[in-house]
Amino acid sequence: MEAAGCRPQLWALCLPFSFLLWSLPATGMEATASPSPAPALPCAAFTKRTCEECVKNTKCLWCGENDTCMDYPVSKLIPPSSVCELKDSYWGICFVNFEAIIITIGVVAGLLLLLTVCCCCYCCRRRRPSRQVSEEEERFIKDREEKRMQSLQRKHERKVKHDEIRKKYGLLPDSDHPYSRYENE
Repeated sequence: MEAAGCRPQLWALCLPFSFLLWSLPATGMEATASPSPAPALPCAAFTKRTCEECVKNTKCLWCGENDTCMDYPVSKLIPPSSVCELKDSYWGICFVNFEAIIITIGVVAGLLLLLTVCCCCYCCRRRRPSRQVSEEEERFIKDREEKRMQSLQRKHERKVKHDEIRKKYGLLPDSDHPYSRYENE
């Protein structure tokens, strides 16, 4: 599977270059200057001929109503009806009129827009369950915090009870001075 003298590991990288070499003309790549192309005929020269001859040049517009070939009105995106009706004008290809091309482009653009909106909605809806997971996590954190606060409150209540018992039996140091416990000995 070697292509144009490439190693098998590099075959995929060499494929475009080998195709380029195989597609070159048999005359080789001479450094001679090619003759300048013939000057392009103006669009009006193709009037009263065929549509195919006219639309070969993308700057030309064929009007099938009166078989005229004219320059495409580049100042306007869509040729005005004063130049030629859309149903009778052809540009680029002769088997589909300009009106059908515009409708097709509009339909394809609308479908792409609809597809984009559907994909965005699908992605947003798909992320919503993860939002529910975070709501569950928030609820769990809130419950845990409530339990921690209740635990601290019970701990404080136990400490108060124990301090009362210690005070009752004289085990709690007086707040007057720290050596009061040793005075009675």
